Amino acid sequence: MNAKAKSNDLMDKLVSLCKRRGYVFPSSEIYGGLTSCWDYGPLGAELKRNLKNYWWNVMTNRRDDIEGLDAAILMHPQVWHTSGHVAEFNDPMVDCKICKARFRADKLEESRCPKKPSKTPLTCGAELTEVKQFNLMFKTFMGPVEDTSSTIYLRPETAQGIYVNFLNVKNSSRQKIPFGIAQIGKAFRNEITPGNFIFRTREFEQMEMQYFVHPDEDEQWFEYWRQQRWEFYLELGITQEKLRWHEHGEDELAHYAKAAYDIEYEFPFGWQELEGVHNRTDFDLSRHMEATKKDLSYRDDRYTEKFIPYIIETSAGCDRTILTLLVDAYDEMEIKGEKRVFLRLSPKIAPIKAAVFPLVKKDGMPEFAEKVYHELKKHFKVFYDVSGAVGRRYARMDEAGCPYCITVDGQTIEDETMTVRDRDTMEQKRMKVAEIIDFLKKKTTI
Repeated sequence: MNAKAKSNDLMDKLVSLCKRRGYVFPSSEIYGGLTSCWDYGPLGAELKRNLKNYWWNVMTNRRDDIEGLDAAILMHPQVWHTSGHVAEFNDPMVDCKICKARFRADKLEESRCPKKPSKTPLTCGAELTEVKQFNLMFKTFMGPVEDTSSTIYLRPETAQGIYVNFLNVKNSSRQKIPFGIAQIGKAFRNEITPGNFIFRTREFEQMEMQYFVHPDEDEQWFEYWRQQRWEFYLELGITQEKLRWHEHGEDELAHYAKAAYDIEYEFPFGWQELEGVHNRTDFDLSRHMEATKKDLSYRDDRYTEKFIPYIIETSAGCDRTILTLLVDAYDEMEIKGEKRVFLRLSPKIAPIKAAVFPLVKKDGMPEFAEKVYHELKKHFKVFYDVSGAVGRRYARMDEAGCPYCITVDGQTIEDETMTVRDRDTMEQKRMKVAEIIDFLKKKTTI
């Protein structure tokens, strides 16, 4: 099997596992689905919540210099004219006159012909139109009349909500520069060619932080945040050898950026952006200041002159990070002649922290196991399973990403100790319920 076939095979296995174990489902599946839209199932919703909590904790709870925000999805339409999104937020697009498919003109080598999936639009004999620019923002209308005066946009990024609230946050929190504003929220982009499961979708969630600094200190803070964001992914347990930095060349830099780096991950379909760290200079605040005539400059006791802050941005996709975690955690092993799937998620973000089993359905074991399960539920997301052989139950939990399995057996009835089995090392230790609670707190605390 060649490398490309192996890549497709891994993604197919992962998509199948996600549906089977309740991580991700196709949206509106009973109606045939909606292209590149996905629903998070019970385990997926829990994993996503854990990731967002982890990011929020790192960005705000651990620090004194970053405040949180939850801005509205719908904003004054002039915001998007001022930011440049209405005029410049475009992708080059071509249509095929034969199959009627649409492709990004700058991604033709990565695209696939819908009638000949083994070929690209460059090799399938496609008859392509001239390149035209396609704006990625979704439009809608506010109010009862649908005309140009009532046009508004679904936000294509969360950052602008932060910029227009710069003064509100600064004044209400009494923060002094340097300080940041963090936000997690939905964004919408009418992508021409979404794909690769949840990697690129039209509806997605961003985890963004904008850090406001003095213009003379921008480079040191830029390097500081590069290091911080790199360490975040290592804390999540992502394989370091599958991470790398990509520096944007002059031909790649956005019009507002002085410098930009992407953290890339080696997905089955190649190296792709996981998070961007950008030096946006004073572009955003200057534009909004000019458009609104509101004074967005800054001055305090440390700085004698007024200045418009520079912004260091860290921008991560929540859904893309979920895919990274799932791909990185997916593992297959052969145990006693049987191929087994393990989802080796970090205990800090795993949707189920532990599973509780009675070894057999007799001798008081189910009753004791249920009692332990309800005690652990006060502290953690846990699962109780009494169905099937204990080996099958282990296998189900390994595939679901549960890091610890707790088995109640005959010895438990005698001394109240249970076997705690580690998914990754297979090591087993006997503990009482109070010890298990302390152990899980240590292992799973964000």
